[in-house]
Amino acid sequence: MYNQPDKNGFFGPFGGTFVPPQLEKSLHKLTEAYREAMNDESFQIQLNKFYRDYAGRPSRLYFAENLTRYTQGAKIFLKREDLNHTGAHKINNAVGQALIAKRMGKKKLIAETGAGQHGVATATVAAYFGMNCDIYMGERDMKHEKPNVFRMKILGARVIPVTSGQKTLKDAVDMALNAYVNEPESFYLLGSTVGPHPYPTMVRDFQKIIGEEIKSQIVSIEDKLPHSIVACVGGGSNALGAFYAFIEDLKVNLVAVEPAGKGIDTDMHGLALGKGKPLTIHGFKTRVLAHPDGTIANSYSAASGLDYPGVGPEIANLAEVGRVTLATATDDEAVDAFSLLSRLEGIIPALESAHAVSYGIKRAKQLHKNEVVVVNLSGRGDKDVEYAYKTFLEKK
Repeated sequence: MYNQPDKNGFFGPFGGTFVPPQLEKSLHKLTEAYREAMNDESFQIQLNKFYRDYAGRPSRLYFAENLTRYTQGAKIFLKREDLNHTGAHKINNAVGQALIAKRMGKKKLIAETGAGQHGVATATVAAYFGMNCDIYMGERDMKHEKPNVFRMKILGARVIPVTSGQKTLKDAVDMALNAYVNEPESFYLLGSTVGPHPYPTMVRDFQKIIGEEIKSQIVSIEDKLPHSIVACVGGGSNALGAFYAFIEDLKVNLVAVEPAGKGIDTDMHGLALGKGKPLTIHGFKTRVLAHPDGTIANSYSAASGLDYPGVGPEIANLAEVGRVTLATATDDEAVDAFSLLSRLEGIIPALESAHAVSYGIKRAKQLHKNEVVVVNLSGRGDKDVEYAYKTFLEKK
């Protein structure tokens, strides 16, 4: 294991635990349970069995031949996390944390969700393990992601609308954390590599299977490592999942694509890595969009899962030391990629993933045809088709 946080949960200047005293005890118990599980061979066997038999791993590494022909550049491979059970990478983390919750004797899961994929994954594992489940979701996101709201309810979860603030992911995290404070006997199944220690590391550890598979698959197919791995970044779980196995392979470019929304020169974007300041949010320190007076600013993205004003501490530190390269995609660029991938490959990506596809195309065009670009297709676009079509595509 490498790139581990220090004893206080910091990756360089980012991370840590900044929570009310009543949460410290719960987080300490969680940290101990997580460490014990990760060192327990029987837990690892159980986890890998669920990955294989329930989530459907390994996910495919797909050569996008038509998209590659279109770019006339490097070969583009898609890591098909959209083919996982529930349709995204989120199931990897949900299964892992649910197994820990069972070890701890928990009977109820609490979660936040933006695009709804983490909510669906949490509701799925709650149904499987016979747990109660509360999902907090911003009211605005519920309107954009209606299919996932229905899926969560069908699975037996209680979907709780969040009407405060922007009514998006940040506000859903606020409410979920408050619920966790008030219900310490429940288990907070956080969906991304954010929050107080140990969540950023724990979520990373359950998502690193993505990059481990990419490494073995691409070497088997191409007999070499890729030039670049490209992933969208909101909190950072799919990106870290894809990047982690390659952090020490310095010749592999790790590209984090942030949502530029309406444009990098507007106030409507989610460029926490590119434009954020070191601040504390949701119990940890990281780069956060902020006003000049230091208060947290609003974020924006057409992709609900990227509409978050901060970013995970490990990604923030990797960007700080130059190991991760930053890139952006606007709403329009993401929707263009959403449409292009659908029409060329018959694959409808999540709007979040479409940000990575957009930049992956740009990167491939810059490279020789013998090079390889891997794009982490973190989720499928079923949830986005109505919103994307009516908001963007119908007008074209």
